[in-house]
Amino acid sequence: MEGPRFIYNLCRRPDWQAAEKLGRYEGTADDRRDGFIHFSTAAQVAESAARHRAGVTDLLLLAVEVSRLGPALRWEPSRGGQLFPHLYGTLQIADVKAVHDLPLDPAGRHIFPPLT
Repeated sequence: MEGPRFIYNLCRRPDWQAAEKLGRYEGTADDRRDGFIHFSTAAQVAESAARHRAGVTDLLLLAVEVSRLGPALRWEPSRGGQLFPHLYGTLQIADVKAVHDLPLDPAGRHIFPPLT
């Protein structure tokens, strides 16, 4: 069975702007503490946003092609035994295929673009 083509990271706009200047994204303070950058699949990312970034107004969605990440990407069990993608290393800006704004709806939930 083939895995997803894209995985997604929830990133605050100021962090992404800093990453663009550096040419790489090293993750949030939580990512650095955990030793990897947290990603989600298309099926997981809305729940991840609701659990960990609820109400965040400056949130971006980074779309990354799995094939660009190599062996630093590992699929590891997390909530409910689901496998989540974790990047053990930095994310190169060139590996980010798309960046989407995630505005909030009137109820405070993030509005996602169509995901593949």
